[in-house]
Amino acid sequence: MKYYFLCIAISFFGITNAQNCSLTFLGEITDFHDASPISAATIYIKNLDRYITSDIDGKFKIEDLCEGDLTLVISHVGCETKTVTFNMNSDLFKEIALEHHIEELGEITVKNSVARKETKTAQETTIKSKELAKYSSLSLGDALKEVSGVSSINTGNTIVKPMINGMHSSRLLILNNNVRLQDQEWGIEHAPNIDINSANQISVIKGSGTLAYGGDAIGGIVVIKPSRSLLKDTIFGKTTIGGQTNGRGYNLTTSLNSNFKSGWFANIQGSFKKNGDFKAPDYNLTNTGSQSQGLSIRAGKKQFESGFEIFYSYVNNEIGILRASHIGNIADLVSAINTQEPLVIDDFSYDINFPKQDVTHHLIKASYYRRFKNFGKLSLQYDYQNNQRFEFDVRVGSDRNKPALDLTLQTHTLNADAILDAKDTYKLKFGALARYQDNFANPDTGVRRLIPDYERYDFGAYITSEWDISDELLLDAGIRYDFNRIDAKKFYQTSRWEQQGYDQDFGSIVIEDLGTQLLTNPVFDFHNFSFASGLKYELNDQSFITANYALASRPPNPSELFSDGLHHSAARIELGDLRLDQELSNRFSASYSFEKKRLNILLEAFYNHISDFMFLQPTGIEQTIRGAFPVWAYQQTNAALYGIDFSANYEFNDALSLLNKSAYIKGDDLKNDTALIDIPAFNTINQIKYTNPKWNGFSASLKSEWVFEQKNYPDYNFETFIASTNQTVLVDISTPPGAYHLLHLYSDINFDITKHTKLNLALSINNLLDTNFRSYLNRLRYFADDLGRNVMLQIQLNY
Repeated sequence: MKYYFLCIAISFFGITNAQNCSLTFLGEITDFHDASPISAATIYIKNLDRYITSDIDGKFKIEDLCEGDLTLVISHVGCETKTVTFNMNSDLFKEIALEHHIEELGEITVKNSVARKETKTAQETTIKSKELAKYSSLSLGDALKEVSGVSSINTGNTIVKPMINGMHSSRLLILNNNVRLQDQEWGIEHAPNIDINSANQISVIKGSGTLAYGGDAIGGIVVIKPSRSLLKDTIFGKTTIGGQTNGRGYNLTTSLNSNFKSGWFANIQGSFKKNGDFKAPDYNLTNTGSQSQGLSIRAGKKQFESGFEIFYSYVNNEIGILRASHIGNIADLVSAINTQEPLVIDDFSYDINFPKQDVTHHLIKASYYRRFKNFGKLSLQYDYQNNQRFEFDVRVGSDRNKPALDLTLQTHTLNADAILDAKDTYKLKFGALARYQDNFANPDTGVRRLIPDYERYDFGAYITSEWDISDELLLDAGIRYDFNRIDAKKFYQTSRWEQQGYDQDFGSIVIEDLGTQLLTNPVFDFHNFSFASGLKYELNDQSFITANYALASRPPNPSELFSDGLHHSAARIELGDLRLDQELSNRFSASYSFEKKRLNILLEAFYNHISDFMFLQPTGIEQTIRGAFPVWAYQQTNAALYGIDFSANYEFNDALSLLNKSAYIKGDDLKNDTALIDIPAFNTINQIKYTNPKWNGFSASLKSEWVFEQKNYPDYNFETFIASTNQTVLVDISTPPGAYHLLHLYSDINFDITKHTKLNLALSINNLLDTNFRSYLNRLRYFADDLGRNVMLQIQLNY
């Protein structure tokens, strides 16, 4: 009998053990600092004495586990080995964060190859810190041209606006440390108020690739990230000093970072730049000097479970506008276009006289996040921005020192985001945003206000998801809704009001009739829906393809709606239109990526159909008390933009490599059967680079930049009568300049000063042959050549 009970007991415990040894542990290895997945991490399972590795998304699975403690030892190149223990009494999912070594604080070596992609399916390219260091004395727009398909639209050489696949201004969204930049971005002559020296990494997303950032980014998104904080007791920094021959400029930037193992961190960065008058190959460009200063401060505490951050940024830019571009009448404009030299050429000076801009931007951000077990991550953020813009005209009498434009834009934004990532097969993200914006146009300028006072209210909500269908196939999709209200108070001249036909269409918004002027209260509500979906398919270990579709909607900005008068820094009359409706973009894109040991290729193609595309078109001239000026009016049409971006890098050996980046884009005005204005011409860049690590990391590269002549452009030329000559002449403001080819040289070398201190010396020569050229996308091309040769020397100390 006792043997009978013993058999029953053994059977019972055997069944119990079988039931309790069927548990599953799902794990995800992530970077502690930005939660990005870490693939190929080694996981040693102590209980089972065996090893496994994390997949491309940082995930792994352990099955048939018994109840009790599970101990894992996790290691990865460049990370500290981490040992964790979990009590298994049921199936369990855990996200395990690894901490990077202090070695990551050094400069990251990036070869001149196809930049790696950060997102899963979007067309995204990243510019790392080593590449950004070359542009310490230049601008964000200059640095972004490192990416194929990204160009710029300029007002001279200091006001540089990025352009992605032919789109710029309000069609691009710029994020600075996860804050959407609000700085009156609608004007071509409004450069982004970003100090590039505060950026550690910049990502360019072509098209409306990330709905979490906004649904109106028809052209793309620029994401600017500061340096990461480390969970380690350390202090480090860098100082950069530079000088250049063209403009006799100099710049200084320095940063200091302190991190603690407890998670606390603090960073401070400051910069100063000053340039005098720049020079074309054959003459000085009078009044083109600039001066800027920037300061950014970050502090907070970041741990895996929770964290917070306080961030402040200050940027001030004083920018001279080419004196010869300040035209008083059409006769001056015709003379400027037909003359090969500027009408005003003075000796070199550091003075910044009128016309000029003076722009100050303040940004304050506070954010908090917390992770919840078996749920995911919740983030809250508030930010405030204050943008003060002065534009000074050449004026006489008592008003000579008054700005012609004085705008103060204040923006408050509150957003909340949640990520549900407890499952290893899909990820869900959703969030909401509320924003209030107030624009004040100071009437004390004594000049008719180009942009009126207005209040703007925004609300947005989105949801996105990712699915791992298989090891080779990833799908994602998302949808977003945005509501926008603009409530403005604007004076119209009665004659202009009737000329535009507003008396018939908008008579109800007149709140006061002052005889020659009308005070109006236009209020506009816009409902915008956006959708995006994409896939990524791994063809093999060396190549993959992506495909995307994005539906984006952009409401008209205040400039497009309300512009009404002489824009002094642009020297033209600009007219908005209250009848403008929102744009609707349907963008299709695909890419192919191939990466082998010595060959990298990235091919991207897109087609973008935009209904009710808004653009500024020259329509004629108008006589004012200041003289005659060209009139540019906002119009709408249906447009199609399509093109190909190509990047390739081939390494002949460990020392010699060849890089090519080419971009072709075409823009069609479908309603009027013509080309779109301000579309970049085909351009190709070829670079050969030599490196020798044995010579203190010496490198030298020669870059060839070839920009073709733009053959596809609209003809907006017009005729005008010039009383001084009693002639009717053609004003050719449409014909693009010819093609040009430039050579650029760059070389640098590193020295170890101490164990933890490195010195980098860099020499670059832009426009090596001092070539005369004019860019189609430079608004001042009518008046002067672009920059001549510029020799720049930079000293950077990393400590």
